[in-house]
Amino acid sequence: MSSSDLRHTALDALHRSLGATMTDFAGWDMPLRYGSERDEHNAVRTRAGLFDLSHMGEITVTGPQAAALLDFALVGNIASVGTGRARYTMICQEDGGILDDLIVYRLADTEAGLRKYMVVANASNAQVVLDALTARAAGFDAEVRDDRDAYALIAVQGPASPGILASLTDADLDGLKYYAGLPGTVAGVPALIARTGYTGEDGFELFTAPEHAEELWRALTEAGAPEGLIPCGLSCRDTLRLEAGMPLYGHELSTSLTPFDAGLGRVVKFEKEGDFVGRAALTEAAARAQENPPRKLVGLVAEGRRVPRAGYPVVAGGKVIGEVTSGAPSPTLGKPIAMAYVDASHAEPGTAGVGVDIRGTHEPYEVVALPFYRRQK
Repeated sequence: MSSSDLRHTALDALHRSLGATMTDFAGWDMPLRYGSERDEHNAVRTRAGLFDLSHMGEITVTGPQAAALLDFALVGNIASVGTGRARYTMICQEDGGILDDLIVYRLADTEAGLRKYMVVANASNAQVVLDALTARAAGFDAEVRDDRDAYALIAVQGPASPGILASLTDADLDGLKYYAGLPGTVAGVPALIARTGYTGEDGFELFTAPEHAEELWRALTEAGAPEGLIPCGLSCRDTLRLEAGMPLYGHELSTSLTPFDAGLGRVVKFEKEGDFVGRAALTEAAARAQENPPRKLVGLVAEGRRVPRAGYPVVAGGKVIGEVTSGAPSPTLGKPIAMAYVDASHAEPGTAGVGVDIRGTHEPYEVVALPFYRRQK
């Protein structure tokens, strides 16, 4: 796909003026890096980084039965989410396979007093999720609306991010809990201020109108300059989430895995009222996981310098015991790391004799518990 065929965010011209290396990501022309990936990664770990995440897919669900629709369409208990809070959940196929992992925000009620939700899907799955929610809305008094063009999304992540954002808003950031969002203004720009994050650091996501995106980006850049904030691309976002042990759709999650296969069965809420798509298959998957534990997602830390990549076999005793799902050099650990699904018998941290087959050579790796990195609070 040529650059002219790709979708562009409201910040496209600004990224290019900053010298960003651009890449095709899920049909969007996105900044991969602005300079050194390592410098961008370390800035988020120690100071702050600024990300354009406008490729994410926002879908608004409103109406008298909005909560009932989402409880039927998703595996989580969405009706129990309080106003201003967010929940991590998944949308599954009838056979239990994961279509996508999502964050659902319960926004302030509409003027008519109806519940209002925003479902945020991964860029690569936004249309799939929209189509599934639209189809599953049949019979419910609820509206599913594609709002991907209604929002730009800017994230500021890192230990300095609360102070940077506080200098630009009078919103109560101290009272804004993890997995919550509140409406406010940032540098005079209206925004939904959320606190979820995908880096392992504290940080905020700012949903705003596309026409305000550049003004907001520049204000954050100026306010963050004394704190060492720099623009960051998708490349360091991937190494940050890998160190934090966070799954990425298409790597740790897919339609061939149920939430129980992915070690995320906790997101499936069987106790909620009524049926939901995939309930029967997921009930069976939960029982299977109890009787015969599936492969478990673990961390692998290299003893050498060779970097494992997705799809590489994990081996022990001359047999394949798993597969790498994500791998990269870790700037924080100073070693190559990977996440992999391995047989339960080899999943305990410290299990000896485990390696990764890298082009025919079995490189030794240490099995460790996830995450590789946990911030000090």
